[in-house]
Amino acid sequence: MNVFSSKSRSDNRKSKTCTELRRSIQNRKWVGIVALAAAFAMCGAVAHAQQPKKMPRIGYLSSANAVNDSARVNGIRLALRELGYVEGQNMAIEYRYAEGKRERFSQLVVELVRLQVDIIVAAGGDLLVGAAKNVTNTIPIVMTGTGADPVEAGLVESLARPGGNVTGITFLNKDLGGKRLQLLKESVPKAERIALLYDPSLPPSVVELKEVLPVAARTLVLTLRPWEIRDTGDFERVFSALSRERPHGLYVLQGPLVNANQSRLTDFALKSRLPAVYANRAFVDVGGLMYYGADQADGFRRAAVYVDKILKGAKPADLPVEQPTKFELVINLKTAKQIGVTIPPNVLARADRVIR
Repeated sequence: MNVFSSKSRSDNRKSKTCTELRRSIQNRKWVGIVALAAAFAMCGAVAHAQQPKKMPRIGYLSSANAVNDSARVNGIRLALRELGYVEGQNMAIEYRYAEGKRERFSQLVVELVRLQVDIIVAAGGDLLVGAAKNVTNTIPIVMTGTGADPVEAGLVESLARPGGNVTGITFLNKDLGGKRLQLLKESVPKAERIALLYDPSLPPSVVELKEVLPVAARTLVLTLRPWEIRDTGDFERVFSALSRERPHGLYVLQGPLVNANQSRLTDFALKSRLPAVYANRAFVDVGGLMYYGADQADGFRRAAVYVDKILKGAKPADLPVEQPTKFELVINLKTAKQIGVTIPPNVLARADRVIR
């Protein structure tokens, strides 16, 4: 016996009964107020039972592309599943990727707003989060992957009390620059000249470049040479210059444009046999040598917790912004072998994960 068809016939019979009851009340005028109230209460219950429960819709907004962002997407999706949200069953996700093009940020947010998503998960820096906030001040925004101080960036009023529609995770990447340079120097002790790739339009990168990295470089006796990456056309220009200058190491700072060109950067480093450290964990998965920073997988899981809390009624203004509590060193030994670098045992012993 088909349970669902049986239930449907039952609801139809109840609906028919409601219609007949209303007609009887109107034509015969034999019923008092109590009977009338009972009749409409029953009919209202039937109508309510026939309406499907609204499925929450999440807008996922990324500054990168679908391929480079797959680890983060899968991490958040898995964490949501552990909390009881299964995509396509009791939750829908609308994906939007800017592919490193900042001019698309606001446009993609507008698309998500038109779809009337319940929450926007903004993955990929303070500019992306800022664009989302500028478009909507009502839809909750959960940030993850931003390396800037969200208070300094004007995204929240304070970490403890965000005060608006933005909350989530900050990785504070710029504060870890000195440690990354140190690990690169320890891995390649003879290194003296390090090339820095950064986007000068990103305030956190500029602060790291001017205030954080020079201090570490003096201690480590390193010479830093910054190279600006403003658009996709700059990559080949910078690559050609680096091939001529032949630095001893490469430091790639965080940024939407850089993150959208992960394979391009790691391929160049491999071909040039150039030891490189990255501010984004995903680079090591596609052939980068080394990453040090916040445990981003843990951050993605925490982002799912924010989504769960907001769907259950919590307000972003009341949910404190979380800073990283777990940090990781990831080393790709396969890449080290390809570029002819032997990672010292004391560095390898500190690695949280080794890719062989």
